[in-house]
Amino acid sequence: MLVSPSTMFFADPLPLRSGASIRAYDLRYETYGTLNADRSNAVLVLHALNASHHLAGLYAGQEQSDGWWDNMIGPGKPLDTDRFFVIGINNLGSCFGSTGPMHVNPDTGRIYGSDFPVVTVEDWVDAQARLLDALQIQTLAAVMGGSLGGMQALSWAVQYPDRIGHALVIASAPNLTAENIAFNEVARRAIVTDPDFSGGHFYAQGGRAETKPKRGLRIARMIGHITYLSDDVMNEKFGRELRSALRSDGSGAPVPTALDFRYTTQDVEFQIESYLRYQGDKFAEYFDANTYLLITRALDYFDPARGFGGNLSQALARATAKFLLVSFTTDWRFSPGRSREIVKALLDNRRDVSYAEIDAPHGHDAFLLDDPRYTQLIRSRFDRIASALESGVHHE
Repeated sequence: MLVSPSTMFFADPLPLRSGASIRAYDLRYETYGTLNADRSNAVLVLHALNASHHLAGLYAGQEQSDGWWDNMIGPGKPLDTDRFFVIGINNLGSCFGSTGPMHVNPDTGRIYGSDFPVVTVEDWVDAQARLLDALQIQTLAAVMGGSLGGMQALSWAVQYPDRIGHALVIASAPNLTAENIAFNEVARRAIVTDPDFSGGHFYAQGGRAETKPKRGLRIARMIGHITYLSDDVMNEKFGRELRSALRSDGSGAPVPTALDFRYTTQDVEFQIESYLRYQGDKFAEYFDANTYLLITRALDYFDPARGFGGNLSQALARATAKFLLVSFTTDWRFSPGRSREIVKALLDNRRDVSYAEIDAPHGHDAFLLDDPRYTQLIRSRFDRIASALESGVHHE
């Protein structure tokens, strides 16, 4: 499936929860499938921290350009683009085409940098709703997201209850725990204390060369990646294996070498260290430091119950969608207990909710991977939605 992105410009200011606003901004998005005659088969898929609008398919002439949820979305896949019109939107503040810190502030003529306004999950949902208005899509058959994307799906159900029929909230939570906020803060400090961060104004402009804070980004990614994997998977994949035991003979095939320690405090000794450094290096090449700060802070701020004295049941009282929540047993970043909190709050309001807790070894990343039980669950839900739409029942 070949795809290409589109960009939509919005001139009018978007009010933000901080009291600030942003005007003259772009939103990058992609669509898959065909919108039906009554415009009722649209599904909005929300992205997580380091993902984007590119959900599925390939870009022409670009090998290995698969969308980040290509195993889930496409013709004949669980979210079948032969039956649904699927939309992916890159959020404001990101670094994949929508207006973000690396773009020019129309009010100053200079690159935003760290002056880009702080955005929240609720702000993203408002911006997404504006794009749907421009596409003349009033109602969505469903919204779906994993992790931070699941938070956006939950927020859609509260902010625009009349515009969605189903909400699929996967590997997510109603807010971050103190431990999760702590991980985010350590990652942010790694970035802002990098000498190349320059207060967030590290972009090339006015004769100044770019000084991208790659060291901080590497460490931030390494911290994050540890939290995405389960202990079992890390032990199974790496254990205490030494990197020296897998040196190549030049043909690409690993050959055994001496298994003695190298007795170094600076060089890579264990395979897990090599893996984390590789992930950090790769991430630092394509991601933006200010974007990382913005998105992790949006994660921290998300808490729909905060305006209701911490009562999540009251916070979700406005939601009318039919819900499917999915969690994974080894996900310690967004544990199953957090999904069950949402389930309980919905049941308190007598809402239609289904919940699946899947015994999977992969940790938080399980929502991105192929598991027949998981993919069949998603397929069954969308089959049900499609059957209702085909029989003329909207918001089944």
